[in-house]
Amino acid sequence: MRHTPLALMLSLVLAGTSAAQAGTVTVAYTGDVQQYADAGATPWDRDTNLKDLQNFLQALGPKYLPVDRSVRIEVLDVDLAGDVKPVRLRSDERIVRGRADWPRITLRYTVSTGAQVLQSAEETVSDMGYLQHLTGLKAYDSLPYEKRMLEAWFKQRFVSSGD
Repeated sequence: MRHTPLALMLSLVLAGTSAAQAGTVTVAYTGDVQQYADAGATPWDRDTNLKDLQNFLQALGPKYLPVDRSVRIEVLDVDLAGDVKPVRLRSDERIVRGRADWPRITLRYTVSTGAQVLQSAEETVSDMGYLQHLTGLKAYDSLPYEKRMLEAWFKQRFVSSGD
């Protein structure tokens, strides 16, 4: 099937319209991120990890939210899974043991439709059994435990059972 320039332009406009109407998530980090419990061993790691978490949460909006819904998430603290072990002659390594090193993220969120606030709360999202359910993890993905935890939390909080 061959597309005329007008048909191609119309399909691009319509695709852009549906993407613009998808549910949205905005993420902000509050306070001094250097004081977070454990967002990364170095400033570079911390910045990379926080940006990765922000991008991941923002991608959940179009995937799960109704078109008129928006969620604003303010991250108050981050404690990544595992502990950082200094290693000589190399960069530090993150060791996960399944003890008291589970991922925890404290956040505040507001759900709204237009100017109407539907829900607002502050909570700590955590996964004490993060090593017990390894299915779906990709070895090459950064922050797999945190992302799985956040996606499960997001679906539980913001996706109705009918969706």
